[in-house]
Amino acid sequence: MSSKVILITGGAGFIGSNLCDHFLAKDFKVVCVDNFLTGNRANIAHLATAPAFELLEQNVSKSIDYSGHVDYVLHFASPASPVDYLMHPIPTLKVGALGTHNALGLAKAKKAVFLLASTSEVYGDPLVHPQKETYWGNVNPVGPRGVYDEAKRFAEAMTMAYHTYHHLDAKIIRIFNTYGPRMRPRDGRAIPEFIAAALKNEAIPVFGDGSQTRSFCYVSDLIAGITHVLFSSLNEPVNLGNPNEMTILQLAQNIIRMTGSQSIIDYKPLPVDDPKIRQPDITKARKAFGWEPKVGLEEGLRSTIDYFKSQV
Repeated sequence: MSSKVILITGGAGFIGSNLCDHFLAKDFKVVCVDNFLTGNRANIAHLATAPAFELLEQNVSKSIDYSGHVDYVLHFASPASPVDYLMHPIPTLKVGALGTHNALGLAKAKKAVFLLASTSEVYGDPLVHPQKETYWGNVNPVGPRGVYDEAKRFAEAMTMAYHTYHHLDAKIIRIFNTYGPRMRPRDGRAIPEFIAAALKNEAIPVFGDGSQTRSFCYVSDLIAGITHVLFSSLNEPVNLGNPNEMTILQLAQNIIRMTGSQSIIDYKPLPVDDPKIRQPDITKARKAFGWEPKVGLEEGLRSTIDYFKSQV
């Protein structure tokens, strides 16, 4: 067995738990840290008896207490859906600031490689399309989404400060819309919200006229991208997402078709500061490691729908 140890904050979340599975399969020892504010114990229940898996139930915004050796620290702890960060605005800000500080401090003390899970939300409601890593964004710091957007922007700034001042080997990934099994039904994000409604033949809530666009990346493609960045020499931000852009209305219509649902579209007022367009420019990841999303939307949605059939 490999002696490499990877510590994942937010390891019981949607992406975090998939990362736990991935690195356990690669013979790493995995230390999962979560306080279950939005994480789900069911996501890691199957790992409870795995000898190379350890769960630390801790609030990383307060401290991260781990005495063992660590080679990699992956900071994924944060509410990540509008429902969650609007319900928990101060914990969202704290985990972006204090949690990131604690995770960076742990990586520095352990001489570990650090990876920050940032987000396409750092671009805000973008005035540049598609979004490149060099774009500084268009964010309202005092709007309702600012608690998440600015927490991640601050986290990026602190990560780069540790890299430049302490010479920490630190990575930053900007995650665009990602989906797949282990998302929570009704968490406010389009795909789980739409699938959960469609499976119950309920009205599907579409904000505005549905013309706003998103680009959806299946979780296995994201995990592959994360792995490339983690083991690379890149220390500047890297976009990870699927550049296949579509409107929210198209997504809702696809899900109705694929589920055979009788659902209708329920148009609702557009939320404040809701981005009108979202599409990653993944040129940097393509050039650096030949990374390219492989799972098409139809295939990814089919797998996700099958998962949600057991959840709703």
